[in-house]
Amino acid sequence: MAAEDIVSEALIKLWERMKRETIDPVRPYLFTILKNSALDYLKHQTVKKEVYNSMAVALNRELEIRTNALESSDPNDIFSIEIEHIIGTTLNSLPERTREIFILSRFGDKSHKEIATLMNISVKGVDYHILQAVKELRSNLKDYLPFLFALTFLK
Repeated sequence: MAAEDIVSEALIKLWERMKRETIDPVRPYLFTILKNSALDYLKHQTVKKEVYNSMAVALNRELEIRTNALESSDPNDIFSIEIEHIIGTTLNSLPERTREIFILSRFGDKSHKEIATLMNISVKGVDYHILQAVKELRSNLKDYLPFLFALTFLK
């Protein structure tokens, strides 16, 4: 196809040139146009190949960097940091009393009865506050629940 295009363009150039001036002999002039067009085409193909090769080298380098980055990163660390941030932000957004009760329950290892006595509320009140905190955490961590499940049960 490239050869057909080169010949067609050469004939068009010859024809346009012949409209402006007389060309004698035609054959050597046509062969010169064909030779130059073919050389231009081959040079263009060489440049194109060099560009493709340099792009391939750059893409391979980028792929290698990304592969190395993925191999060296531990998803547990990445997700743990994000999850800790979401938990901290969520706990800080809770009402003070709900936050205190939840922290005593989950991080302070206090029973509901101990918390009720300490906070001077009923056990059902403790249950309510913990339920509110868990609902808020579940809502904010909904995208991470499958990961948390895998992290908890697949260790």
